[in-house]
Amino acid sequence: MRPVEIACDESGSEGENLLGGETDVFAHAGVRLTPEEAAACVREIRARIGSPAEEYKANHLLRAKHRAVLEWLLAPDGPLAGRGHVHLTDKTFFAVRAAVDLLAEDGTEAMARTLHRTGPAAFGAARWEFALTAFTSVLRLKPRRGVTTSPPEFFALVDELAAVPGEAGEIVGRFRGGGERVAAYRTRLASDPGLVPVLDPLVPAVIHTVRHWSTGDTPVAVIHDEQLALTAERVLQLKATLGPRLADVRFVDSRSDARVQIADFLAGVARRIASDQLNGRGDPGLITLLKSFADADSVWDGPVG
Repeated sequence: MRPVEIACDESGSEGENLLGGETDVFAHAGVRLTPEEAAACVREIRARIGSPAEEYKANHLLRAKHRAVLEWLLAPDGPLAGRGHVHLTDKTFFAVRAAVDLLAEDGTEAMARTLHRTGPAAFGAARWEFALTAFTSVLRLKPRRGVTTSPPEFFALVDELAAVPGEAGEIVGRFRGGGERVAAYRTRLASDPGLVPVLDPLVPAVIHTVRHWSTGDTPVAVIHDEQLALTAERVLQLKATLGPRLADVRFVDSRSDARVQIADFLAGVARRIASDQLNGRGDPGLITLLKSFADADSVWDGPVG
């Protein structure tokens, strides 16, 4: 069966830097448009915005004066209705979930949600963020500059947090036996260039995107904006994970493919809308519009929107 072509782009990608970076949300968008439909959409956006910019980005659509253009793009009867999809990742929750999955004995999604919700109050927001940052540090072979924590230091911190009364302390107490799993993971990461880092949300988001569009027996051919994190080894891993659902992955410069430009618009505006919601500045109208595009399995603690 002939594959369906899905054009993809992301917004908020900082690799394994889940905390303390420039963004707190990662968004990966896929659109199903023909080149002609996408080009017409770009022309319409250009005409409605009326900016002399040679290349439009999501921030053009997010300006207050262009609110009507953004609403048109995301509207139920707009050009992306039924043709766009976004997988969202709350980076902090992603880190918590990774810690529970890797460190806790019999870790569950419910356990991760409980820890995410109760951790800041139980341990103090700053101390909890430091603990999560320490966790991300010990999993990386090349820690971020200024963020270095050894496994012994991290597990000493685990012991301190586990002594805090309450549900959050009890869950962190389950991390005590995770030292061997951390060591084993670091060994695999050093020896296997195709191993997907557990802290990078990009590959899981691509998997969700392909699964969304590969309905029935229809495979997906991904046309993606150039992305250094999607190495040849990781593309092979994607194909191994997705099997016949993924027919091909091809990289293009977004400026040369209008479909990828539209995916860039959708990812960028979705990330900003979701980030505003996450930080208590949510716009009800835009959140409602985003709901029809957001993946129900986004890495989000609660409903998206």
